[in-house]
Amino acid sequence: MRSRIPYISGSLVLLSLVSCTPPGGDGKSGQGGGGFQFIFLGLMIVVFWLFFIRPQAKKAKDQKKFIEDLQKGEKVVTIAGIHGTVNKVNEDGTLSIEVSPGSYIKIERSAISMEWTNALNKPVAADKK
Repeated sequence: MRSRIPYISGSLVLLSLVSCTPPGGDGKSGQGGGGFQFIFLGLMIVVFWLFFIRPQAKKAKDQKKFIEDLQKGEKVVTIAGIHGTVNKVNEDGTLSIEVSPGSYIKIERSAISMEWTNALNKPVAADKK
């Protein structure tokens, strides 16, 4: 049976390098590394904000605007994969969608998938021949 070697991510390796004492140091002196650790921590926070927090906030803002702009007659897809057309926008935050002629279901606005609805309504590209 093969032995499993644990994988260490790059950030953990960098953190362990930052916390190491310099050669010849006994680890008790607090000089010469504290400033670098604060700068490194600040840079990590900036990177997390740039790559994780900011895109998520932008996506949430776009989703909210999309849901508020839904109108009667638009073709939508729910997060459960149900395709339909908006029949009525209710005041209580729900939609009445027509899934087949004469069949209506009442769903929450938040159940509409922005990505799938945009993919459904995307214009069909002409074949290049």
